[in-house]
Amino acid sequence: MKYKSLLISIFISLSLFAQTKSVFYAHIEGEIDLGKAPFVRRVIAEATEANASAIIFEINTFGGRVDAATQIKDAILESKVPTVAFVNKRAVSAGALISLACKTIIMAPGSIIGASTVVDEQGKKQSEKYQSYMRSEMRSTAEKNGRRGDIAEAMVDERVVIPGIDDSTKLLSLTYQEAQSLGICDTVFSTRQDILDYLSLSNATIIERNSSWAERLVAFLNTPFVSSLLIIIGLIGLYSELKAPGLGFPGVAGVFAFALFFGSSYILQVASSLNIILFIVGLILLILEIFFIPGFGVTGIAGIALVIGSIFFSLFKIGPVFDHHAFQIAVMQMAAALIVSVGSISLLVKYLPKSDRFLKLALHDQVSASGGFIASSDFSEIIGKSGESITALRPAGKVMVEDKIYDVVTDGRFVEKNKPIKVISTDKNRIIVSEE
Repeated sequence: MKYKSLLISIFISLSLFAQTKSVFYAHIEGEIDLGKAPFVRRVIAEATEANASAIIFEINTFGGRVDAATQIKDAILESKVPTVAFVNKRAVSAGALISLACKTIIMAPGSIIGASTVVDEQGKKQSEKYQSYMRSEMRSTAEKNGRRGDIAEAMVDERVVIPGIDDSTKLLSLTYQEAQSLGICDTVFSTRQDILDYLSLSNATIIERNSSWAERLVAFLNTPFVSSLLIIIGLIGLYSELKAPGLGFPGVAGVFAFALFFGSSYILQVASSLNIILFIVGLILLILEIFFIPGFGVTGIAGIALVIGSIFFSLFKIGPVFDHHAFQIAVMQMAAALIVSVGSISLLVKYLPKSDRFLKLALHDQVSASGGFIASSDFSEIIGKSGESITALRPAGKVMVEDKIYDVVTDGRFVEKNKPIKVISTDKNRIIVSEE
């Protein structure tokens, strides 16, 4: 009776242990972009923390960015939880690299894997330098998990021949049957339960994981159009704040735009902490140049160079091989952002002071002549005269010229109180001044 009770206890313990096993299940589908790398890293981290028995990545993709694929590949190779690639339909290009990184590859009937040469957005094959890098990535990843490196290389380079399967005129793509016969694929199944049975995890709890709204938002913010728009808003806001300090709406918008730009790039491992530090240093140098150092010299030039440079190098990742395609996109993004920003700033400086909305903010009309105030009139006689600001000019305010008080606007620059000014022009009832 005693032994029978002991056996029952052991059986119950084993049953409870089996019930506590868990398997994380995540989808890698569509274009492989930088937004998928944080998702994969999160799934692996959660599975590790939960002491999961396995992670199954269901893969269905035509490929995508090489830098994104290598980030995902590195995360999978470093996973302490056993990883399984379930190729459902296709694992092409970057998808093949991700699949090879998994410990186990299972393919669904009718699926394919391969064709991993590096091409640009027009589908044109990149130079040998890129192909050599990709061949090495594919071969080393395959061999790490006990698979044939020559087959992995043949997926990148049509010159690598696999007897009986490939010739020297086409890239290697394998059907599920060919992949299984060559040892690239471990087995073929079509259902999730079959996969769990094969892994001896029939009773495991399945934990589904999908990309979060935050991960999708980060990926959206890093798209070329949106990131360029953030740069434009940031530069215009930065200019406005430096010209008229006080952290108004343009300044807040600029800070928010740059926070989104650098934050999303940092999360996606495109921008480094060094980029962010250089950007902040550049801003500090510009502030020093404008408010504390007279003239415009080395400090200002260095500040502009650091700001522009830190933004530019946050648009693409510098990897083992120089990515000309990503570099060209970054150049076009930066050029477009600068052109639009400079054009917008020029239009604001030229037309905004004349707009009805701006005139409502500017103190341009006088209500009486009492107390030394001058009524609306022709102010051409004071053009070229010097005076002093008696309020801060942001850009509107009051100045004293020849013992008379005038409401004025500046030429766009902020002028502190009690600073020497000069009347540079008039426009109808407006007096325009600049700091001497």
